[in-house]
Amino acid sequence: MTTTPAKPSKIDWQSLPAAKSGQFRIGGDLVVNRLGFGTMRLTGKGIWGPPKDHNESIRVLRRAVELGINFIDTADSYGPHVAEELIAEALYPYPAGFVIATKAGFVRPGPDKWVTNGRPEHLRAACEGSLKRLRLDRIELFQLHRIDSKVPAVDQLGALQLLQSEGKINHIGLSEVSVKEIEHARSIVPIVSVQNRYSVMDRAADDVVEYCDRANIGFIPWFPLAAGDISMSGTSLEQAAAKLKVTPSQLALAWLLHRSPVMLPIPGTSRVEHLEENVAAAAVKVDEATSKGLAKLARGA
Repeated sequence: MTTTPAKPSKIDWQSLPAAKSGQFRIGGDLVVNRLGFGTMRLTGKGIWGPPKDHNESIRVLRRAVELGINFIDTADSYGPHVAEELIAEALYPYPAGFVIATKAGFVRPGPDKWVTNGRPEHLRAACEGSLKRLRLDRIELFQLHRIDSKVPAVDQLGALQLLQSEGKINHIGLSEVSVKEIEHARSIVPIVSVQNRYSVMDRAADDVVEYCDRANIGFIPWFPLAAGDISMSGTSLEQAAAKLKVTPSQLALAWLLHRSPVMLPIPGTSRVEHLEENVAAAAVKVDEATSKGLAKLARGA
């Protein structure tokens, strides 16, 4: 079934529900609402192949924009290629102020299989493929999905820097890195974002969050809802959520937004109903007492 392409539009992003999450300026020039959307779950089982319900995936992406989400995270490896193709199908031509962040650094031999590849020629081919699939002249935020231990980091980052100098990407980000790795990368190229696994249940990256906060680098937590584990986290979160008259998932997202002004959560879903529930979290306010109580839920605390 063919869907009608979205028409280009001028959107007042700060008047829509997602804007209640606050705004962040990525790299100094990309102003985004802090509650974004991650596209990994739009693909098939094992992050492989097309979605089970293609039309619903298109609806999710279009509804995200209607709700004020102007920061969408994806990767060439999601599908592979499927998530990027869905974004273009649903949303091209993109409205002004809409930011797509994509990633490269993996190859996918099969469902649930991920192999790092940071060779410069691979990163260049991945970038050029993403540009084509997303129908973009420039990718605003291009992230190294993983630092490949088999390739010198300077070669990987140098490849991205060259793509930047050619105007194919605007800003460079990292994913799943330590503070030491961020500092080393910043000695080679400017880094504007870091994407690590992080949630109220999993705070192993606390030191990275604090580093990003000090350096004003956007922190993009992936699995911000702990892949659904939030709903089974125990009575503390449930009680706090009930007190605020919200769902545990909404409180978990609100806690992330409260945690740091550089926090850019990207909860993903394949259903419009779940998307709307997530966006409602932008309006939930967390006080310090609630925040400290939720911090105790972290694994190992």
